[in-house]
Amino acid sequence: MSDDTQDQTGQELVQSTGGATKELRPGEWPPADVEHHLRRTDTDPKAQARAVRQVATMFMLSVLFVILFIVAFIAIPRDAVVSIPFIGPISALNSAMGLTFGLAIFLIGAGAVHWAKKLMSNVEVVQERHPMKSTPEETALAADIYEVGRDQSTWAKYPIIRRTMLAAMALVPIPFVISLRDLWIQPASVSTPSVELKTTIWEPGMRLVTDITYQPIKADEIPVGGLVNAVPENLPEVEEEEHNLNARAKAAVIVVRMLPEEIQSQQAPEGDNWDYNGVLCYSKICTHVGCPISLYQQRTHLLLCPCHQSTFDLSDSAEVVFGPAYRRMPQLPITVDDEGYLVAVSDFAEPVGPSYWEISRP
Repeated sequence: MSDDTQDQTGQELVQSTGGATKELRPGEWPPADVEHHLRRTDTDPKAQARAVRQVATMFMLSVLFVILFIVAFIAIPRDAVVSIPFIGPISALNSAMGLTFGLAIFLIGAGAVHWAKKLMSNVEVVQERHPMKSTPEETALAADIYEVGRDQSTWAKYPIIRRTMLAAMALVPIPFVISLRDLWIQPASVSTPSVELKTTIWEPGMRLVTDITYQPIKADEIPVGGLVNAVPENLPEVEEEEHNLNARAKAAVIVVRMLPEEIQSQQAPEGDNWDYNGVLCYSKICTHVGCPISLYQQRTHLLLCPCHQSTFDLSDSAEVVFGPAYRRMPQLPITVDDEGYLVAVSDFAEPVGPSYWEISRP
């Protein structure tokens, strides 16, 4: 059907249908010669009843999935994981919440579309253009159109659809409200950020291995001025068995070597040393906003963060000498085992990572 056109007086409407042009006067609504194809639900009471049941079922399933969303939020542990083929381990709680809420919203939309396509009136309607100010006749016509539209929407005809849709729409906001709980309530099982950052997977006697290749590091094989990116030897097992993908972010370290006489100070207690023959180990995570660092200048012993240019002097307890970082880089105490491989003496004595939350300089 082509666009309707009207002359300047707004009194005449021309409609083009099927290649023929017909003059349509005000009040001729809808056009009598517009061909209309009936749907099966328009002629078959059983098909109509089946469509009503389908729409109502979709709305009721939406209600059910909102209830399952609430159950999943309460019942599934936050540390539970599920393994998805080609993706790997993901949070079981997030998966359940996303699946149930997504299906709840989808079923409301699908039910509304099915209702419109199968049950609501689909008669082709041509509406006249008219001046901005409506005449009394046009106002009355608009009221009639509203009444016709209300009847054709079947809102009053099918109370079961109306009630189930209202129930589904009423429950949809609940997941949003429940999700806000995590913004102000901290579970008792979750410690504060500073406590979490004070503990890593480093343990006494654990070997340092090269990142990516996981080869143990011998102190004698590191040249003066060299830098090696390292991680704990049990990191692959922790990531695979415990699904702890945050372990690397806290435990990653850099190992540098300088002449022992070039070391001005360390973070070890007075009278003790945390290096081995000039080999020092520090956290790889910048204390400003957590960027990984590997830019090391051998001659000055300065470590530069590429994100915001915080600079640390590794020969002087990794103190900050420039930039926005507030704390020095935490030092990992190291020594060697019987085979000459570097091992940790203990975990970090200071929190690793950015200096926000309640973390303060020791």
